[in-house]
Amino acid sequence: MKTDQAVQTGVQVDVVELLRGMLEIESLSGREERLAAFLVERMSALGLHAHTDEVGNAVGVRETPNGAGEIEREIVLMGHMDTVPGRIPVRIEDGELWGRGAVDAKGPLAAMIAAVALQAPPEGVRFTVIGAVEEESATSRGARHVAAMRRADMCIIGEPSGSGAVTIGYKGRLLLRCGMEQASAHTAGPGPSAPERMADWWIGVRTLCAALSAGRERLFDRYLPCLRELQSGSDGITEWAMAVVSVRLPPGAEVDELAGRVRELAGDGRLAVDAHEPAWETGRDDPLAKLFMRSIRAHGARPALKLKTGTCDMNIVGPAWRCPIVAYGPGDSGLDHAPNERICIEELQRGVEVLRGVLAQV
Repeated sequence: MKTDQAVQTGVQVDVVELLRGMLEIESLSGREERLAAFLVERMSALGLHAHTDEVGNAVGVRETPNGAGEIEREIVLMGHMDTVPGRIPVRIEDGELWGRGAVDAKGPLAAMIAAVALQAPPEGVRFTVIGAVEEESATSRGARHVAAMRRADMCIIGEPSGSGAVTIGYKGRLLLRCGMEQASAHTAGPGPSAPERMADWWIGVRTLCAALSAGRERLFDRYLPCLRELQSGSDGITEWAMAVVSVRLPPGAEVDELAGRVRELAGDGRLAVDAHEPAWETGRDDPLAKLFMRSIRAHGARPALKLKTGTCDMNIVGPAWRCPIVAYGPGDSGLDHAPNERICIEELQRGVEVLRGVLAQV
């Protein structure tokens, strides 16, 4: 049994202590260097061959060559190191570990590292754990680099699904930046101000998305707009307004048509597309999803499949690799980016065991 083989190595992994160390290191997007160095040191101590790659991703490798000394398949487990802003004092209370990133997504990444350290790869298989940079920003720099530099035979994305569920799809995203500018005028004048024009544009985007979503029952199949930023100002000569809008896209979205219609709504305003990722959905018959369902059952839970309305690095590597791919990780995704972000320690530990069960069967 592969579990016995892992035990015989004498490796001891305290996933709670590992995650707590990760949470103590602030790692906002673009500033992940300290956490990457910490993970390389920890993965090396756990027996993985670890390094940082050209863009700053933390990479750990464990492999078992076949009889000819070759690696036939690579299983990539990729989480992300960066977090959104907001300091949360790191502490343990009532069986829960608090801290920014405990759920999104240092907890899932810590579970992956622990599982790979404890579970020896089958013959001819390589396990590669990647802590990616800049997932929380529009650049997705870490995932884009990985997608271009390697090709996985299977991929597990480290995102919170809950230890008893696995995510098989994420909506896509179109990130729009719109600017309006005009000569300043008295507020009692006849024409609309720049902020009013921007408000009209946003209402138009919402109306368009509602029309495109008509008749679509699943939330996953609808166009979902969100106003993320709104600013305005004047220097007495020129007045301006700026908005950033994210549209969550369903599978098969006609992005060029949508962008064109949104640009028409902007009139003479300036419109830029800051980012675009397509939706990616794997089927419930995906072989990796089946392995997770089996392992979750083996650990006493009734498995569930999820489709998420957000985006993650699955949207980057899924279309590039077109291999079996799911997202999995302990943690309540309802606490993503929240001021009370925390993870249940028992669930964190159960997530490690579920991952080990999957890795033993790949």
